[in-house]
Amino acid sequence: MKAIQVKEHGGPEVLELQEVPRPEPGPGQIRLRVEAAGVNYIDVYNRTGAYPMEPPFTPGREAVGTVEAVGAGVEGIAEGDRGGFVMHPGAYAEAALVPADALVPIPEGVGADEAAALLLQGLTAHYLAVSTFPLQEGHTALVHAAAGGVGHLLVQIGSRRGARIIGTVSTEEKARQAREDGADHVILYTQENFRKGVMEFTDGGGVDVVYDSVGRSTFDDSLACLRPRGTMVLYGAASGPVPPVDPQTLNQGGSLFLTRPGLGHYVATRDELLRRAGDLFRWWSEGDLQVRIDRRFPLDQAAEAHRYMEGRKTRGKLLLIP
Repeated sequence: MKAIQVKEHGGPEVLELQEVPRPEPGPGQIRLRVEAAGVNYIDVYNRTGAYPMEPPFTPGREAVGTVEAVGAGVEGIAEGDRGGFVMHPGAYAEAALVPADALVPIPEGVGADEAAALLLQGLTAHYLAVSTFPLQEGHTALVHAAAGGVGHLLVQIGSRRGARIIGTVSTEEKARQAREDGADHVILYTQENFRKGVMEFTDGGGVDVVYDSVGRSTFDDSLACLRPRGTMVLYGAASGPVPPVDPQTLNQGGSLFLTRPGLGHYVATRDELLRRAGDLFRWWSEGDLQVRIDRRFPLDQAAEAHRYMEGRKTRGKLLLIP
């Protein structure tokens, strides 16, 4: 089968299309024929070695497709079933091995592209808004990259839960999208200092929570946007890792809270995984959650997909199609 291989950590050019043996599922595993693989920032971290994986490896931690082989001891899953997975490597390929208990059933009426757009990024937006800092009416939240893959879902979920949402974006087109998704106020960080814009919008009071996937370039000003006892949720580092922080900074800012969550800890059990995914599929089917497929790339253009994402051009989900 065809698969993307990383033989050494580096730039997008290390993503090479190779012919590799089609893997056979072992006990407790299934093999999924991949119809759509999600492109996510964690794939960049794996590719560069920021989140190390031992080369050679096939990147990609999200895919949707059809079960084509079932290993020994697997019950309740059969060849021909539709499903998807997150947080397991090997998605950038024509087929991937997955633990059977990690497979998320895809409901009827949900296409492969939509399911791939709802899984990793949707689950991330879900745990951020529902669990890490449970948004509700009366809260004001700052969402960085509000038109991106996670951001556009986070804006919708937060708005759906009654919170006021401030979004940061880079272009007028992205600003229009963020407003359509429910953002109450949008700041073009390319034209205006977002800290100044936030404080003006909140009459100097600051926000209850900041959801920051950018990292180094936004971290200090994000902390400064928080009200006393506000919460800084740092869930990514698109601009690079944040330097070490003196905890006294949190005291000086008003007894602030800082957390660095990861999806794996919020889908630690199968019940939690299915509950969150079930919410997302239900909201989508009821029309309460929209997904945006920004671009679809053939598998052999994985490097171009990474360049596009790292250039901060995304306005929704990026997919690789084997």
